[in-house]
Amino acid sequence: MSSASDYKTLTRGISSNIAQLRSSQPEVMQGFSAMSKAALAPGALDAKTKELIALGIGVAARCDGCIGFHTQALARLGATRAEVHETLAMAVYMGGGPALMYAANAVAAFDEAAPDQAPAAKA
Repeated sequence: MSSASDYKTLTRGISSNIAQLRSSQPEVMQGFSAMSKAALAPGALDAKTKELIALGIGVAARCDGCIGFHTQALARLGATRAEVHETLAMAVYMGGGPALMYAANAVAAFDEAAPDQAPAAKA
């Protein structure tokens, strides 16, 4: 991902394609939706912690779509840049060099989703 709008564009495109699957494969998509709802239901972990875990897995699995959706969710949930970066450090620890490349993408995605937390551009 290279420009500031790449993750927003990426997730919009994925959402559009998922809508097609909802029409053509309703049972599968209903099952996935139910699994998502159950996994995200309140429990011992709060929603932000669950999204941080999902981001770490998305980085380790090298999934740009996952990075886009979960950084957007983390921005909505008020995650801090420090929380996201620490999560990314764990993903790199567990996934090595390839995870580092996707962690760098996740930094850009979070900066796009939470621009108020992004560092100021250098002149």
